[in-house]
Amino acid sequence: MNYAPCGKPSAVVSPGEFRFAATHLDHGHIYGQCNGLTEAGGTLTAVYDSQPDRVAAFVKSFPGTRVAATLEELLEDDSLHMIAAAAVPSERGPLGCRVLEAGKDYFTDKTPFTTLEQLKQAREVTRRTGRRYMVYFSERVHVECAVFAGQLIIDGAIGQVVQVIGLGPHRLNAASRPAWFFQKEKYGGILCDIGSHQFEQFLFYTGNTAAHVTNATVRRSSLAAHGELELFGEAHLVGDNGATNFVRVDWLTPEASRTWGDGRTIILGTKGYIELRKYVEVGRAELGEQLYLVNDKVEEHHSLQGKVGFPFFGQLILDCLERTERAMSQAHVFKAAELCLLAQAKAVTLEPNL
Repeated sequence: MNYAPCGKPSAVVSPGEFRFAATHLDHGHIYGQCNGLTEAGGTLTAVYDSQPDRVAAFVKSFPGTRVAATLEELLEDDSLHMIAAAAVPSERGPLGCRVLEAGKDYFTDKTPFTTLEQLKQAREVTRRTGRRYMVYFSERVHVECAVFAGQLIIDGAIGQVVQVIGLGPHRLNAASRPAWFFQKEKYGGILCDIGSHQFEQFLFYTGNTAAHVTNATVRRSSLAAHGELELFGEAHLVGDNGATNFVRVDWLTPEASRTWGDGRTIILGTKGYIELRKYVEVGRAELGEQLYLVNDKVEEHHSLQGKVGFPFFGQLILDCLERTERAMSQAHVFKAAELCLLAQAKAVTLEPNL
């Protein structure tokens, strides 16, 4: 929940040239969002949250950040280019529209919406205001081996991508989770929530601008206190160019694991394949950021910790200042969000519950 990697600081702007604030610190991903932006040269100027203890912890990590008394104080600050937030998932869409209406770009944690109506509203507001509704898809943009995989695919290392398999296990840590985490109306369902990473990666690695969900399933917790929590989900997609996607996400990481989740991605192409072991090498001393490449010419292992960096954040800053789409297009963001919502709506709940 507090995943916040430190990369290779590479400022694309001078101090004060890109000013942003943070709000709604409901999820620890806000630290990763702000780390990425500050390493790219962004100036974090202010923070707001309704809970003083969360603000105090945040300011300890980002010393010198001014504490705002209200959200309106941030919305009315004409010096801000962007507001970053990690609100309760069901609140992310409405909050984002308020930020856009205030003339600022918005950078939210995933999942960006919990309903198709929220997505529809955000599409309308971005068209009308010309502002950006951007999403922190951390499992691709804040993982070095995932960044490197994208470059290999662009360079033709595995030919045309045929299939992407995305595995996103997570550790539950139920005792440390807030109440909203167990309320489906607020977190949106497992395919909508952590599954959103996988659908975004599929679109990116295959070059698809659209896809459809062929089937999806979920399983809920059998504990009465956690009865609305889906512990397991899977889905199949087919992109417009014929590439396919299998997604499996869960809250079932066992206690002996050294990390919160053994996230893996396997990308099959017409001339080879790539495997990403993002966070851990099971049973070996190495940590994550491991990439394996096999094609017609090579069989290689790349250990990428600290070697690639996270260019997304600098690209995002420049996009906001220059109104370009280097980091990711608005259409890509909304299509990834739409797919996770459609998969969640299509999902069949299987019994017995877990």
